[in-house]
Amino acid sequence: MRPALFLAVLLALAACGAGTDEAYPKLVPISQLLAPEAVGTEADPAAGVDARAAALRERAERLRDPVIPPGTMPAPTSP
Repeated sequence: MRPALFLAVLLALAACGAGTDEAYPKLVPISQLLAPEAVGTEADPAAGVDARAAALRERAERLRDPVIPPGTMPAPTSP
């Protein structure tokens, strides 16, 4: 009985969702998609890649730092 009740509650909650069309992409004619000028490429992708790599290196360096600074933890007590 409980699984059926759980399923009913779950379905009721799913039905309460806001049904907006914002989550779906805008439909365009296929001729627009196949046109050669529709293909967009970045002029110099290396600049974006270099910036992302630098940001990842900086984040990795921050992750190497200790989480709790030395000297802030109380000394362990022995039983």
